[in-house]
Order: sequence, then C-alpha cells, then structure tokens
Amino acid sequence: MVSVRGVTRAAIVAAVVMLAAGAVQAISIETVPVGNPGNTGELSGAGAGGYGPDRICGAVAYTYNIGKYEVTASQYAEFLNKVAGVDTYFLYNTGMARTDYGSGIARSGDGTVGNPYTYTVDANFVNRPVNYVSFWDSCRFTNWLHNGQPMGAQGAGTTERGAYTLDGYNGDDGQTIQRNPNATWAVTCEDEWYKAAYHKNDGVTGNYWEYPTSSNTAPGRDMADASGNNANYYGGSGAYPIDSGKYTTVAGEFQNSDSPYGTFDQGGNVWEWNEAILYGYGSCRGLRGGSFFFSDVYYLHAANRVSDCTSGVPTSEDFFTGFRVSEVPEPASALLLGIGGAVVAMMRRRAC
Repeated sequence: MVSVRGVTRAAIVAAVVMLAAGAVQAISIETVPVGNPGNTGELSGAGAGGYGPDRICGAVAYTYNIGKYEVTASQYAEFLNKVAGVDTYFLYNTGMARTDYGSGIARSGDGTVGNPYTYTVDANFVNRPVNYVSFWDSCRFTNWLHNGQPMGAQGAGTTERGAYTLDGYNGDDGQTIQRNPNATWAVTCEDEWYKAAYHKNDGVTGNYWEYPTSSNTAPGRDMADASGNNANYYGGSGAYPIDSGKYTTVAGEFQNSDSPYGTFDQGGNVWEWNEAILYGYGSCRGLRGGSFFFSDVYYLHAANRVSDCTSGVPTSEDFFTGFRVSEVPEPASALLLGIGGAVVAMMRRRAC
C-alpha cells in the first residue's frame, strides 16, 4: 500500500470522500463561562412560592461553560446527518419538519444503507431552537459532542456512550442513568441551569434574580427589546406572543435581556430539559424556563420546577420542548493522577 509520511493512499482517498460529503464539518456550540464556584443555592419549588417539589437549587462547586443559546435546528440537523442515516434510536420526530410548531428540519431518503436519511433545515429555522426532542435525544446529542462529533452508525462511539451510558435505552424508567464523571459535554443539570439563569454573578453568594433576564420584575414581550427584560412566552391573551407562524424566536432575539452570565432565552421560547429526577414522580426528568406555548410568565420565575410527568417523562417529544448543553472542562491531567483529580470528578458528579 502506497503511503505518504505514514498515511496510506486509501486513507487519503477516504478523507477526501468524507470531506466532499461534508462528513468532517463540525458544529460550533457558543458557550459562556459560569464562575464563582462554591456559591450558595436557594430554595425553589412550592415552598418558595412556586410550583413543584422543593429543592435547594443553584449551588455549583466548579467552574463550567453553558450554551449561550438553546441548541438550534441547524446544529441538531448536522447531528442527524452524521449519525441518523439509519435512525436506530429515533432521534428524529416527523413533527420537526413543521414550519408552524416545528423546527423546519425535513427528512428525505428511506433510512436504509443504500438510501440513508438526509436532513435539511428550512432557512427560516436555522437559528431557532430545535424541538420535539426527548430527554434521551438530548443525551445522545451530548454523547456525540463528548465523542468529538463523529460520523457513523448510532452506537458506543457516537451516541450511546460518553457523557451517559445509554446502550440503546429509550424507556420511561431512567433513574439509574446519570451523567458519567468524565463527561465533557452534557445536558445541563438543574443546578448548572439555575445558576446560569438566576444567580447575580456577584461572587460566592446566594443572591439570585427572580427572572432569567437579570430582573425581579416580570419580563414583557417586546420584540424591539430596547430597554431589556423581555422574553417569548404566552401571555394568556388568546394570541401567541410574537412571530406568529413560527412561534419560536431566533437565538439571541432579545439582545438586551440576557442573564448575568450572558445566556439568552432561559425564560420562554422552549422548555429546556435538565438532568433532575423529581423524587416522588417516578422517572420524571426536569424541565425549566417556560415556553411560547400556554406558558404564562409565572413559569419563568425561579421558584417554578416542573413536576408534571406528562411533559417530564424522558421519552416525551413535544413542540414546546428543547434543550441546552453544558461543557465541563476536564480536570488537569496531573490532578487526575492523584487524589485531587478523584475529588474533582466526584464533586462534578454529585453537583448534578
């Protein structure tokens, strides 16, 4: 076999073919840093005047990065094109193709090896959040990120192992599936989500805003957003708030309404999955932030934890549900060689 500096001609040809097919194209997830490790949490839930089971939320012992925006339709479509030519674990929901309540992701092909599925995004939805995703779809996406965004069949090296060990699981009783301690990308745990949304970013404190728009005043719904404190939620008036016909807004639409850490749309647009298991409610996973659909501003408040296991069952795929990701940098390799690394890994695991 002819080689060039140790690389075989066959490998070069394969790389060219993959490049032509777009196989090496990688998505970029824009993140913002969340510091102040060791901050104090606060009570959320019914006992705090909200909804859902009580829990102290927002205390995170480590520095991490979080998605500046919700995962978009274009990012998810690239994921599908890499791993869902044959969609073994049902990462695609046909509702995604809708251009009213969906996210404009169309599918063609028949899902066989000879005629694999391919996915395209309507131009109007490229930077809008993906929806119709289950909690397990979200986990598989982050496994793919953790594994370096590979192209290939859904399996251990692409979607089934990495941040989470899924191995084909797609059921409702997922309580034993938790973030692995070596995860570099993951679905946000509730504390990561809550801190990024509400903490005042004022040091190691327990100071929080009531809404994820850096305000204690309920957000408005002004698309101009000149003075800030606005979000995309249903106002109970009988009309959907903004952008009728598409319903969700593009990432960062409310440019003056970011959280203290610089995230957008943690209030409204789509509900966002988090890793929480709401004890007393079976295998219900957490949802936070409210949405454009029948979600009053009340649900954007820090006190509200979803405890409705109709929506929170991890297999649920709804048009008002999406997700956001966290990136937790690996501890320094030197630390991993000693006790310090083990402690850091344990702290990361327990905090979620």
